[in-house]
Amino acid sequence: MHPNPIRAAALLAALAAVIVLTGWACAGAQGVRAAAVVVLGVTGLVCFFGDSLALRAMRARPVGEFERPELHRVVRDLATQARQPMPRLYLSPTAAPNAFAVGRGPRSAGICCTTGLLKLLDERELRAVIAHELAHVRNRDTLVSAVAVGLATIITSLTALAVLLPLDDGDDEGPGLLEGLLFLVLGPLAALVIHAGVGRRREFRADDAAARLTGDPLALASALRRIEAGARTHPLPTERRLLAAGHQMIANPFPKRGMCRLFDAHPPAAERIRRLRALDAKWRLE
Repeated sequence: MHPNPIRAAALLAALAAVIVLTGWACAGAQGVRAAAVVVLGVTGLVCFFGDSLALRAMRARPVGEFERPELHRVVRDLATQARQPMPRLYLSPTAAPNAFAVGRGPRSAGICCTTGLLKLLDERELRAVIAHELAHVRNRDTLVSAVAVGLATIITSLTALAVLLPLDDGDDEGPGLLEGLLFLVLGPLAALVIHAGVGRRREFRADDAAARLTGDPLALASALRRIEAGARTHPLPTERRLLAAGHQMIANPFPKRGMCRLFDAHPPAAERIRRLRALDAKWRLE
């Protein structure tokens, strides 16, 4: 069996154990029964909606071949070459250059590109990025990513409970301040879930697979360099729903400061570029 489905199941099982133990500690057998209901609800939400959370966060929409024929052609050619089903294509209307893949497996997969990415890259670089995302689909990285983003979103959404807590009616800043304080507690927990699920080595594996599929490691190195620069110029806003989904993207889309650093699950772009250049040099010597 592929390790990523096992990792996704382990992530859900670990959270389920924490919820059940908390229920038992708070209310004994009755708490365990209530916790079991919560576990079933969380599992259902993650399994059925986890792969769409990033698309919603990025305001992505399906894009047809008539609208973006060049994108469809590139994806179809690479999917055929990789012997994978043609994924659904989505477009996110954001200037931040990035791309990511979603889906529980190759037959339900989708790839999303931002408008900023399509404006920034030439076709050679775009092919490399699409090949990278197809590698994530083939390796089923998208499955464990969907579980991680679902759990992280649920955890960070608990900050909304701040509006239900009793506060001084005369303090208009109360709910917003308390929500921020809750995020300082829950944010690191959500980041821990992401790091536990998606290790950085998966990006190296996808980079290597993309280079082998296109036969052009330097194209991906160039794309990563330009995406990294574009992310500094046009970073994604540090909204909580986006922080939970940022690990799915080909490069870190956030400023490297504050809470954003906790959610960065990507290896350094410089290291990825160095490896790709070394692979190109190796191939030239063979």
